[in-house]
Amino acid sequence: MRYELYYWPMIQGRGEYVRLALEEAGAGYVDVARRGNGMSAMTRMMEAGKGTPPFAPPFLKAGKLVIGQTANILLYLGSRHGLAPKAEAGRLWVHQLQLTITDLVLEVHDTHHPLGPSLYYEDQKAPAKKRSDEFWKERLPKYLGYFEDLLAANGGAYVTGRRLTYVDLSLFQIVEGLRYAFPNRMKAFEGDIPGLVGLHDRVAARPNIKAYLASDRRIAFNEEGIFRRYKALDA
Repeated sequence: MRYELYYWPMIQGRGEYVRLALEEAGAGYVDVARRGNGMSAMTRMMEAGKGTPPFAPPFLKAGKLVIGQTANILLYLGSRHGLAPKAEAGRLWVHQLQLTITDLVLEVHDTHHPLGPSLYYEDQKAPAKKRSDEFWKERLPKYLGYFEDLLAANGGAYVTGRRLTYVDLSLFQIVEGLRYAFPNRMKAFEGDIPGLVGLHDRVAARPNIKAYLASDRRIAFNEEGIFRRYKALDA
């Protein structure tokens, strides 16, 4: 099956978690909105008004199925491409972990847009600084400490043990994104999460991921996405 991924063409965003899974699996896919009239096609699907139209990108077209929401897409791909446990309990556990990552991604976004996405960063600098300080003091240690403990408890190379799942790919993206957005804070923090740093490095070295990161399919981080570098927030 050749998948069609629909997401904004200028950012990594939430679509990147899906791209990483597709790339690791070696699955054939088209990043639709990055081609020709793909943006128009994406808009038409969201405005279809019948069937099961997605609310927002990312969404994935797999044959006749149209699947929205990042964690939902990964739940689908994981069981079909060896990126999730075979047993139902294991699949649900990995899905639960991905939903936790979804919560973390929202909190990352709110470090620079705590008053909402309808305002520019320049209109909310003071609240953003306050939110970023709280994020690094309280929220991020709680989230990444949780995953660090899971790695240690399972004693494997990956979160659930010896086999990679899509959650490991997503945690790679979290570490990579935080390094981009908060280079100073992250450098000081990485000593608290050696397991996750090692996980990041193992994922980056996997052949399919390594090739993807070096290709033009990997969109560069920028100040339009979830992970944004603002010097005032990285003090």
